[in-house]
Amino acid sequence: MPKLETTCSLEAFRRFMITSTCRSFIPTDYQMDMQVFPERSKELGTMYVEAEDKVTLGRVNDISFVRVNFVLGIIYNSKSGHTQMKWRHIRGDQGHLTGEASTNTMVNLYEAGALDRSFIRTIAARIQ
Repeated sequence: MPKLETTCSLEAFRRFMITSTCRSFIPTDYQMDMQVFPERSKELGTMYVEAEDKVTLGRVNDISFVRVNFVLGIIYNSKSGHTQMKWRHIRGDQGHLTGEASTNTMVNLYEAGALDRSFIRTIAARIQ
């Protein structure tokens, strides 16, 4: 799996999480609220948001939705186990994204705006 080490905005990583796990069933008001994040238990592939303040809003299927204030970090592990990533707050809305990502995850990160085209080209050149 390609290794990631880059920066991205919190909102881009939030969009990635939604795209990858719950785009088809997230309630519209949760999707529009930049403070609402999906979470998932370890058995199903960890999605955990570490924040100064967090309130669980509800659950749909295997996803819990939480409203957070001041995100410190996020752990994301895919159900398949092919992707393990961490996002750590740097300053403002920017964070350091590290870990290993599958090809599908890279596409979803790109779609969400968390990775730019030049980063994808660099990773693709390393894999070939």
